[in-house]
Amino acid sequence: MRVALLALPGSMRSAIAGLADMFWLANQVIMQNPSVNSEVSRSTPFFDVSIITSDGQPVRDVQGRFIESDGAFSDTENFELIIASGMQLDEQRYPADRAAMCNAASWLRISHSKGSCIAGACAGGFVLGEAGLLNGRICTTTWWLYPTFTERYPLAKPVWGKALAEQDNVITTGGPLSWVDLVIHLVRRHLGDQLAKLTADMAVADSQPLSQQIYAPAGFLNATHPLLTKAENLIRYRNPAMTVEQLAEALNMTTRTLNRKMKSLLQESPKSFITRVRIETATLLLESPGKTISQIANACGYGDETAFRRAFTTVMGMSPGSFRERLKTTHSSNAGI
Repeated sequence: MRVALLALPGSMRSAIAGLADMFWLANQVIMQNPSVNSEVSRSTPFFDVSIITSDGQPVRDVQGRFIESDGAFSDTENFELIIASGMQLDEQRYPADRAAMCNAASWLRISHSKGSCIAGACAGGFVLGEAGLLNGRICTTTWWLYPTFTERYPLAKPVWGKALAEQDNVITTGGPLSWVDLVIHLVRRHLGDQLAKLTADMAVADSQPLSQQIYAPAGFLNATHPLLTKAENLIRYRNPAMTVEQLAEALNMTTRTLNRKMKSLLQESPKSFITRVRIETATLLLESPGKTISQIANACGYGDETAFRRAFTTVMGMSPGSFRERLKTTHSSNAGI
């Protein structure tokens, strides 16, 4: 599989080198496990990776060091997969070299029309946005770039907190180090779950990407608009168990208007918004060792603990108990620093 790693002026060297190394690691796992997915040829490495720049010349990374190039946009060779990864953004949160970004966007657009899968990790998703490849498609970006992303690409359908999204041969991931999740996803996509799990184990990584909501501050997204801030406060502090109808009434609007506004601001339904705020509250309460899961469920508006556990796992990608254990591990590690 021919893979191109897009290198632009201001690209993060760690992302490009990390992607190359992760694909190399995946190749080693594939070669060392011939009995797993025996239909895959072991005569050559499955992933054939090249670093591509606009003109085939080296570019300077985010720290001014050179990133060498293996080819140019104009080369006749087609790539089955092209990845735009993390890069420096300017004060307006555009890639540092806008002309280079526009040139790359054009190449990605043409390549996708010819059948290439296009992926964007972290700020690399902005190049896909400029190419128009996210229009009408489910996608994601890094949590702290989400407000800028939704404003700049109103035709895209970003999902808040999602670690990885794929639609119509376009893949996006969130976070400067999300290229790890991306490679594991690609191994799973082309070679199956078992080789993906083995690759993740070798990289000491999670085989399934975790929700970005683990890292984003509670209420971060809602602070982008007064309506969302008010709605959050109503749910968090007045009545965590409130229904969509009750929320709409408290905001002096119809449920239909509330749904339209939520969809416009967040690509999220009011019901999903209420659930997210409840779960954000739960993540804060789980830091308190004195509260049981049942007590936390009740405090967050859930009369049924099973329903709470199901909602928490859906939003956070892990159970409340696993999240609490993760908090303990994190706090223990920080205490030892």
